[in-house]
Amino acid sequence: MFNKIIIVAGARPNFIKIAPLLQEFKRYKKKFKTTLVHTGQHYDYEMSEVFFRDLNIPKPDVYLGVRPEMSIGQTSKIAAAFEGVALKEKPDLIIVVGDVNSTLACSLVASKLHIRLAHIESGLRSFEKSMPEEINRIVTDSLSDYLFVSEKSGMINLKREGLNSRKVNFVGNIMIDTLLSDIQKIGASDILNKLRLTPKTYTVLTLHRPDNVDSGKSLFEIYGVLKHIAKKIKVIYPIHPRTEKMIKIHKFWDRFEKINNLLMIVPLAYTDFIKLIKEARFVLTDSGGIQEETTFLRVPCLTMRESTERPVTIEKGTAYLVGRNKKKILSYVNRILKGKTKKGSIPALWDGKTAKRIVEILAANR
Repeated sequence: MFNKIIIVAGARPNFIKIAPLLQEFKRYKKKFKTTLVHTGQHYDYEMSEVFFRDLNIPKPDVYLGVRPEMSIGQTSKIAAAFEGVALKEKPDLIIVVGDVNSTLACSLVASKLHIRLAHIESGLRSFEKSMPEEINRIVTDSLSDYLFVSEKSGMINLKREGLNSRKVNFVGNIMIDTLLSDIQKIGASDILNKLRLTPKTYTVLTLHRPDNVDSGKSLFEIYGVLKHIAKKIKVIYPIHPRTEKMIKIHKFWDRFEKINNLLMIVPLAYTDFIKLIKEARFVLTDSGGIQEETTFLRVPCLTMRESTERPVTIEKGTAYLVGRNKKKILSYVNRILKGKTKKGSIPALWDGKTAKRIVEILAANR
């Protein structure tokens, strides 16, 4: 039996994933007592609070306050701080989501303290060990007692890795729960009016992965791509603070600012951002979650990576894998602007009921 649960969140994608889970646990409040821990991995606590308000997430019960820094240092500090929380709270189950450093750190603590662990978004694999997120995913899955899978490739990957099939549950994509539950708020967003945009007359860009933004060479390649795209269509770029820092370090800020038809803006609240991508002609991104959201919204997505751990977005969805290949990117842009895009389909169990399935499984196995 277990009834005390700690739910861990550390970065903005985590908040989107825990929102429907927290709502669903309210229906089981006689069976489960939940504690929400915010590790502080997110770069800005105030921005976290904006997300919490937007997604109707209650104030965290515990805020660890671990500030952003290099990956290993951050992971170790989160683990050390979270160990104290786990020892004090004595939970029966720890739930982690996604693939950020907080996910790995708290999974290690759960394992060391012999506390059962559930991982939401299990089985995703890019097969690139150079990605810190890939290591986080593999280790977390290997330690987990409950593996909740978002797409069928995850089932295949976990079977290949020899994980006990009794631990594995195909439950669908919890990010889509949030999107569907907020669909009216998204529709009511006035972000297009604020930015003086009309639907399908612009593209949205998001970049944050080290491969794309941490070197002068990669930023020069991206600059060259953006300069050409902006000649064809307006580009809206909600810029990640860390990305802004790297652009300035490598002395590209002035160049980006001088690109006509490129509008760099601060990060947006969830509903405003989803409204922005929903009405875009297409999206350019290196984000995992945005690949999924554009697939569900059937918006063309150019994934600026060499591989993706979410192959369903390409196989069934609206995404194209393009890396930083200028020729390939511009070819797809031209095709999209001519209306030559794949229609895509919504993957299995991306139906807004993932949180319900997860909590039902936990309730049946407590």
